[in-house]
Amino acid sequence: MVARADIFRLWLSPDGSFTDDPAGTDLAPTTDFGSVPTSWSDAGAYYRITTGSLSIRVNKKPLRFSVYRADNTTPVWQETRPTSWTGGRTTQYLARGADEQFYGTGLRLGEWALRGKTVPVAVDNKWRENDNASPAPFYMSTNGYGAMRNTWAPGSYGFDAPTTLTHDEKRFDAWYFTGDSLKSVLDAYTDVSGKPFLAPMWGFELGNADCFNASNPDYQGDHDRLRHQTTPDVVGYAADARAADMPSGWFLPNDGYGCGYTAPLKSTVDALKAKGFQTGLWTSTGLGSIADEVGTAGSRGVKTDVAWIGSGYKYAFDGVRQAVDGIEKNSDARRFVWTVDGWAGTQRNAVVWTGDTYGTWDDMRWHVPAITGAGLSGLNYAAGDIDGIFGGSPQTYTRDLQWKAFTPAFMTMSGWGATGPSAGYHDKQPWRFAEPYLSINRKYLQLKMRLMPYLYTMSRVAHESGVPSTRAMVLEYPDDPVARGNLTSGQFMAGDSLLVAPVVSDTSVRDGIYLPAGTWTDYWTGRTYAGPGWLNGYQAPLETLPLFVKGGAVVPMWPQMNHTGEKPVSTLTYDIHPRGASTFSLYEDDGRTRAHESGAYARQRVDVAAPTGGSGTVTVSVGAPTGSYTGKPASRAYEFTLHVATAPATVTLDGSPLTGLSSRAAYDTAASGWYFDPADRSGVLRVKTPATAGAFSVSATGTAVPEAAALPSSSAPLDRSAWSLVHADSQESAAENGAAAHAFDGNPATLWHTAWSPAKPAPLPHEIQLDLGARYTVDGLGYLPRQDGGVNGRIGGYEVYVSDSTADWGPPVASGTFADTAAAKSAALAPKKGRYLRLKALTEAGGRGPWTSAAEITLTGRPAP
Repeated sequence: MVARADIFRLWLSPDGSFTDDPAGTDLAPTTDFGSVPTSWSDAGAYYRITTGSLSIRVNKKPLRFSVYRADNTTPVWQETRPTSWTGGRTTQYLARGADEQFYGTGLRLGEWALRGKTVPVAVDNKWRENDNASPAPFYMSTNGYGAMRNTWAPGSYGFDAPTTLTHDEKRFDAWYFTGDSLKSVLDAYTDVSGKPFLAPMWGFELGNADCFNASNPDYQGDHDRLRHQTTPDVVGYAADARAADMPSGWFLPNDGYGCGYTAPLKSTVDALKAKGFQTGLWTSTGLGSIADEVGTAGSRGVKTDVAWIGSGYKYAFDGVRQAVDGIEKNSDARRFVWTVDGWAGTQRNAVVWTGDTYGTWDDMRWHVPAITGAGLSGLNYAAGDIDGIFGGSPQTYTRDLQWKAFTPAFMTMSGWGATGPSAGYHDKQPWRFAEPYLSINRKYLQLKMRLMPYLYTMSRVAHESGVPSTRAMVLEYPDDPVARGNLTSGQFMAGDSLLVAPVVSDTSVRDGIYLPAGTWTDYWTGRTYAGPGWLNGYQAPLETLPLFVKGGAVVPMWPQMNHTGEKPVSTLTYDIHPRGASTFSLYEDDGRTRAHESGAYARQRVDVAAPTGGSGTVTVSVGAPTGSYTGKPASRAYEFTLHVATAPATVTLDGSPLTGLSSRAAYDTAASGWYFDPADRSGVLRVKTPATAGAFSVSATGTAVPEAAALPSSSAPLDRSAWSLVHADSQESAAENGAAAHAFDGNPATLWHTAWSPAKPAPLPHEIQLDLGARYTVDGLGYLPRQDGGVNGRIGGYEVYVSDSTADWGPPVASGTFADTAAAKSAALAPKKGRYLRLKALTEAGGRGPWTSAAEITLTGRPAP
């Protein structure tokens, strides 16, 4: 069934009736896009169905499907054998491209590049690494397509060769989405399954879940918790937050496990609202009172938990939908629901979170790719409890809050963690920590509030396009081979302009930050780098989150405030990193109601023209806000912080000179004017303009954009004199001396060659394991193919591992394919500390046989005691 030129449904029924459709319109609510010109023809061996974008082949015997671009020659996907049918399972088999990569499957708790992985698309509520907290029967490929199985049945996707896509049902039903990019595939997928909802602005602020009604006999926790005896006690914590000048926006004052809330609820909701907090309720039992809780008491959020919706699939999906209806049918508010068991389509209804996790460095490590990867299934709002639900420490809490502040929705769970596991750690409210943690928590919560118009706009982009606010590097750099895979799974883009590289271990130095092509400015120091390349040795003490701004960025910012609406946005700041031509379209609405669905919103376009390097004129053209909504300011003033290297000769507003001021103090008190501070982050030009309702432009002449420095080289070739062989799975010793130790003996004339003289040589893959003699941070590998005139055994597909133990290698630090030439090869590695190296040859470059050879293996890095 062709729904659009780029979207179709393939449905196979064992009995030919096509009546068994358990998903109905739950997963694919929008399928009518109008008439679609199509045609079909008999091409002999196959039938050909064509649209304006695709050519679908139906091979007659055996029955196999394949999809090509409109040219009927460029493959998109191809079945390698017919779909298999058993009494309770159906599997599709697809060819896997030589460098094809896969993403998706929902909120998977681990790395987001899935080639070579088998992923359960099933609910288990274990919430550990490589589980799937909120599975989605959706994946997409770098071949330019995505697929959603139209089912509630659990399954498993093996992204091997062939790729096997299995669900536990005797039927096959899938929607296919094609495009010219991963972003366009997400757009098409969410056109059918639903766009991500747009959360209220307060939902972007820090939330806190706890029980404040601990005296309830049914409560399963500690009944004697201080200041947590009845629900109104939460107001005291709200007062503490405001007294600590700590931004935060909402409470769930009941924990759902026997806690309940003290009636009347309304007085507590009103008291919290007076301090700038919204109230939600956490339920493990159902929604029997939600009409009163929302319509009368004024609660505005719901958290569904496993004691109610833990069976997942359609039952959980329907529970979330009931919560959405409970909010939207009893108020003019927007949906704001958190769920622990999502599925395809959940992006239009709820925030998904990672479940009951721990406050450990290791949990934090896999949370970064998990939350980032959820966006590759259209889940714009994915979260994990700050510092987990169990355990924790001041250090892990502070580091976890830092990076999660750059995701749309985040929450802390203060009711279940230890109350004092170490000095300065009371519970998981950020304002109850000792220094320096208190001030660092405040710093990042304040920064998130200032970034609200930027992050809110990015979520509006998600609402319109399916492209998430928290973006895997591959979404922004799809043609960068490093960005396509898990070498970058420990970092992400917050929107289109901010690169976040979380620190997820107990260290003050961050290695392995990958900066793609372009220029990148350190948010804290103003130092600018030119990508692509790796940044190692980045100094990241506890108060510093590695954060970089893309050249050309235009980032709107609010005045500092602790909650939405605390202050009027009488002055809007645009923080700009001029570099060439760039643009930003600010989105604004009332932030609370569903009026935006009827067109009650405004946009403002900002265009920047600047040199790509060196000196020249920087011009910022600000358009008049278009559109209207309740609360839209009639006019406002503007401030621009332009990150430039030199003071300008002149600054003009619509061609008229603005006054240059001699000090920051004079600038702060002036109504308009400009001031350049060369000591502020390597140079910041501040410009103020009077309040206006219309369009205007600001130009700074005679200034210069920052010079982009080459990425520092902090590694060097490793000394091989202490290396030794740990293991080689095969080596030739009968017909020639192919000993594995020749691969690192410093003599290109000798080589390691796997055994070839036996009648049946050992099959691929082959591997060699080396002891480096000491511990290093390894960041590069060199491979010299055999230089003796022979060609067989050249490594093609490869994986590289670094570890402190040969018993546990962990994931590869690099993978790829070397060309079939005798030239020296190199591979950039995600820097990793370890003593042992494992090079695994997956294929022979020329496909000549099951062999591997190497003249020399070299490494780069630096000592790591």
